[in-house]
Amino acid sequence: MNVQRPSLAHNPIFPIVSPIRKSKMKNRNYPFYFSLGAVALYTLFMVIPGLMGFYLSFTDWNRYSSEINFVGLKNFELIFSQKNYWDSILNTIIFTAVTIISKTVIALMLALLLSRGVKRFFNFYRTLIYLPAIIPMIVVGIVFRSILHPSTGVLNGFLRGIGLDSLAQQWLTNPGIALYSVIAVDTWKGVGYIMVILIAGLQVIPSEYYEAAQIDGANPWDELWKITLPLLMPTLTVTTVLNLLYGLKVFDIVWVLTNGGPGYATETVYTVVFKEFSKGRYSVSTTLSTLLFVIMLICGYWLIKAMHKEELET
Repeated sequence: MNVQRPSLAHNPIFPIVSPIRKSKMKNRNYPFYFSLGAVALYTLFMVIPGLMGFYLSFTDWNRYSSEINFVGLKNFELIFSQKNYWDSILNTIIFTAVTIISKTVIALMLALLLSRGVKRFFNFYRTLIYLPAIIPMIVVGIVFRSILHPSTGVLNGFLRGIGLDSLAQQWLTNPGIALYSVIAVDTWKGVGYIMVILIAGLQVIPSEYYEAAQIDGANPWDELWKITLPLLMPTLTVTTVLNLLYGLKVFDIVWVLTNGGPGYATETVYTVVFKEFSKGRYSVSTTLSTLLFVIMLICGYWLIKAMHKEELET
């Protein structure tokens, strides 16, 4: 005789025991030593090298001498007194500011279109737009160096083919537009990643808010400013901080496309750090890294505080 075991789903005690058990598991405090491994690795590979770099920025550490002498603020004075270092800092700030705005605006438009506008094949379009984000940066750089070539590039060839010869430019060799060409390529690559995050943020906004707004006669513009943007502010904070940290540390796309040229037109802090380290001027490169860390700390704190204040007000 087969005896069937009662299912927990039909057990009258189950609905009572399950929440209690879940509550106990949720409130359980795990021992601190569970995290000691991660803390040790983070300290070994992040904290200690960071402190050593901070100290070495006050020394004359270089390839040509085995002695390391303390020189105080001499490296900082050198950086602030030479134009090429200032140009790299300014280019990094411009790159960061423009990419934050361009990626956020374009990604938000695409996210709204693919979450509320397009009804068919929206998953295909999302995949298509996200695809550049997973392409290796060196591949993107090589492809766009070919596309933006002044004489054999596809872009100038297309412009000349439709009679817009005046718009054909030396996209990567003209000091006036080279940085913005790099920004455009980086925006093309990164906008899909930001779009996916914003779509996730849009999907958690209850549809009842939009239904109530439509009953009250609100138009799409009112829905955007009164419902979507205020409720999307936490997600926008995350994407802005991610863009900020990425922009201040940018190196690969600039190096592959222009090597920091022409001249110092597209030099960023990390391209200068790389070049100074290659020359054996280790103390100058660590000083630049220290300055960039301070800038990231200040900008990140100010940005999070400002956007959190905006979030509370809305």
